[in-house]
Amino acid sequence: MFKPFVLGGVASIAAEFGTFPIDTTKTRLQIQGQHSEQGAPRIRYRGMLHALLRISQEEGVKALYGGIAPALLRQASYGTLKIGLYQHLKRWLATRAGVPF
Repeated sequence: MFKPFVLGGVASIAAEFGTFPIDTTKTRLQIQGQHSEQGAPRIRYRGMLHALLRISQEEGVKALYGGIAPALLRQASYGTLKIGLYQHLKRWLATRAGVPF
């Protein structure tokens, strides 16, 4: 009964760990773009991969995961509910409609 909830939460948290450095890098590139529009001529990152490597080399890999705690909390709650409720609602609707599950 609780298996979809637990597995959904674990999967969401694992996915967040894998994608968080990409999101951090994307945010840094966006901030760089905003600063260049305001007249700051210095371009620090040339692209996604360059930013990822430069951040990890200059600031350490830990910098790529800065601020992950709130993201994990969000995924632990949202991912758990989303996937767990989906499975239960799917079964309930299939049973109600007479569709073999």
